[in-house]
Amino acid sequence: MTAALVPIAAAFALAIGLGLYARRGRTMKLEEWSVGGRRFGTLFVFLLMAGEIYTTFTLLGGSGWAYGKGAPAFYIICYGTVSYVMSYWLLPPIWRYATEQKLLSQADFWARQYGSKGLGLLVAVVGVVALVPYLVLQLKGLGLIVSEASYGRVDASTAIWLGTAALVTYVSASGIHGSALTALAKDVLILVVVVALGLWLPWTLFGGVGPMFARIAAERPEFLVLPARGMSASWFASTVLLSALGLYLWPQNFASIFTAKGPGALRRNASLMPLYQLVLLFVFFTGFAALLVVPGLEGADVDLALLRLVRAELPPWVVGVVGAAGVLTALVPGSMILMAAGTTLANTGYRALRPEADDATIARVAKWGVPAVAAVALWFTLRGGTTIVALLLMGYAFVTQLFPSLLLALLGGRWRVPALAAGAGIVAGVATVAVQTLSGVTLAQLAPGLPGAVLDLNVGVVALLVNVAVTGAVAVVTRPSR
Repeated sequence: MTAALVPIAAAFALAIGLGLYARRGRTMKLEEWSVGGRRFGTLFVFLLMAGEIYTTFTLLGGSGWAYGKGAPAFYIICYGTVSYVMSYWLLPPIWRYATEQKLLSQADFWARQYGSKGLGLLVAVVGVVALVPYLVLQLKGLGLIVSEASYGRVDASTAIWLGTAALVTYVSASGIHGSALTALAKDVLILVVVVALGLWLPWTLFGGVGPMFARIAAERPEFLVLPARGMSASWFASTVLLSALGLYLWPQNFASIFTAKGPGALRRNASLMPLYQLVLLFVFFTGFAALLVVPGLEGADVDLALLRLVRAELPPWVVGVVGAAGVLTALVPGSMILMAAGTTLANTGYRALRPEADDATIARVAKWGVPAVAAVALWFTLRGGTTIVALLLMGYAFVTQLFPSLLLALLGGRWRVPALAAGAGIVAGVATVAVQTLSGVTLAQLAPGLPGAVLDLNVGVVALLVNVAVTGAVAVVTRPSR
């Protein structure tokens, strides 16, 4: 089993080496460290955004959902494509404003657009609260991947400590440049691994993808259709909508917009990214193959479907290569999360407390924020128990509550609302998600007489409706009369 350890160790060494190499010849001032001096072209913008989207959740969660849920898993392909189409029009005006104003973080955008430091702080809090469980997801995924791919030779806790140390080292040293260079290696490796597994395993085990699905349809006919209730068609559509609106509202994704050297790079990226969604099909193929070969996984163990199938059917060195790809899928988005959190805490939080601080001081605080946020995420990863799961489920619905105020700011003119109205809408939407998720109260319990299609709506979409209603009501009350 030692053969499996070599590629895994090489992945850790490669990530640290590329991260440190990316610093060469650059003075890491705050703008250079956080947004790459706003000079990235189509390739690196693509790599950064793909690096954020294709994470350990994609590798483990995508195959795990195919294994455990069946047809509902395909929402992951749909929402990404919808979001990329939207980004063709949405991202260029964000880039223009951020470049003109020399913004460095997502929260800066709201603070400057609405002329309110308080709103900027609110957005910063929402973003960081959502980011911590997202980073925990990457670290937990890293631990699972290394432990399984090394056949238990490296336990999950050790892998998590190693991953956290690697992240802090190269993020502090080279910032966004290290993430971009590591993302290049990660995308090449994950593309090869996922496509090879998605084609080779169904072909060797069942004679092809078609025969595999034919067997699933014969043995589990309900598995390839959406259920009538629960994860029904209305759940599917509302979840696609929610996720599509929220994809670029994660702080690290939003900040990656600022790295582009021009709007053309963002538009070209929007036209290319839907092709990358095809990679997810091969992840799903692996999950569906695992359903027939390694049945019986339940609960959290469904996320191990891909790794258990690979271990059962392929030699150790191949398992190690899969583990190496998994390591990079954790480290690249993890580095972006740490950078976004550090920049937000420094440029929005610390600067609000110390407005006289110069850029050099803010840069130091941002870099100090990297190990601080990493330590919090590490604690939750090792000791957080089930609480972090509830927080993770809230994350996507949290950041999507920023969409109404973003759209109103971009439309401008008569659509613009006061900062108080935008903030009230965000708080109302976030509170709706938090109460529902933490308490477990559902629409079916509150209003059992509603049609099933309404009861199955994603809670984040319901929160968005509350958000819009509160924003409109406060805007009407606070808008000065002409």
